[in-house]
Amino acid sequence: MEHLTQDCAFCRILRGEIPASLVAETEYAVAFMDLNQPTPGHVLVIPRAHIENIYDLDAETGAAVFDLTLGMAKAVKRALQPDGLDLFQANERAGQQSVLHFHIHIIARYAGDRDRIHLSWSNDLAPKSELDAMAATIRAAMRG
Repeated sequence: MEHLTQDCAFCRILRGEIPASLVAETEYAVAFMDLNQPTPGHVLVIPRAHIENIYDLDAETGAAVFDLTLGMAKAVKRALQPDGLDLFQANERAGQQSVLHFHIHIIARYAGDRDRIHLSWSNDLAPKSELDAMAATIRAAMRG
């Protein structure tokens, strides 16, 4: 199933070359939090295969990615109790990123967010230990 490219950051995460906190995984998709996220509870969902564009998803992989996304959104809501969630997909060179791998962002939002991003990590960089603990909390909420 896994067809990964050498230069894609998300493929490197899947191969274990870049540290990230695994939240959940299925045969077709993975949900994780990476160390560069600006928002506590920001979960990324990606297919295991390197797929650059949403239009290239086959039905089976697409269903698995969106099922995992729905489960993650519900778990983040239960575990972190934000005021709301933003969900959006990105592919190709969306925004300022150079990731060429289709992915979905799940972002917790809070009423007091001045700039619509809840920053609470020191130096805007999440420590791996905190991400691992948050991933475990969200994982537990998936079972609830």
